[in-house]
Amino acid sequence: MNLALFDLDHTLIPIDSDYEWGQFLSRIGAVDPVEFARRNGEFFAQYQAGTIDPVEYLEFALGTLAQFKRAQLDQWHAQFMREVIDPAILPAARDLLQRHRDQGDLVAIATATNRFVTEPIAKAFGVEHLIAAEPEFTAGGELTGKLIGMPTSGAGKLTQAQRWLASQGKSLDSFERTHFYSDSQNDIPLLSAVTHPVATNPNATLAAHAKTHGWPILKLFND
Repeated sequence: MNLALFDLDHTLIPIDSDYEWGQFLSRIGAVDPVEFARRNGEFFAQYQAGTIDPVEYLEFALGTLAQFKRAQLDQWHAQFMREVIDPAILPAARDLLQRHRDQGDLVAIATATNRFVTEPIAKAFGVEHLIAAEPEFTAGGELTGKLIGMPTSGAGKLTQAQRWLASQGKSLDSFERTHFYSDSQNDIPLLSAVTHPVATNPNATLAAHAKTHGWPILKLFND
């Protein structure tokens, strides 16, 4: 058995699920469309530039979720899946995941986006294991707006992937081949830790880094 890890946004799907979730909330009138769109856009630009403060962003994103009851959020998320995510799940991504499953690999999605937004997306892909930013919930299942533990971005994604593997009784060294697919320079720490990094639909910064280091570049989408 080998290991195959996948980033989610702009890697398995040609959109950013976190940003699109915020846009969706604005579109349905759940949040102030002008102010929320402004802040959401600012954070998205910072993410693309590699300058985002992940804790600050997650407190913003989770604080927004905490304004609503879980039942309402789940209803909205089901609509979000139908309208935004399902059309963005393309055959090329499903085929890539299936190739690793057919080889008997341990497959996981590792994303900086929080679990509330991404767990239904992982399920839609048929991926059991998800490494994501963890929101805090009350005993009754409501979101508190707080983050549990370390963000799963930058070096934090590598750390959280290692912790997840440890929970499985494994480490990166347990596998002969370890793959990680990502589009962003934010993921260079984890890309550098696996035996087979793949720059997938890479942005310009990661594409340049991949070429310098001889990493393969994979284009799943024409975005």
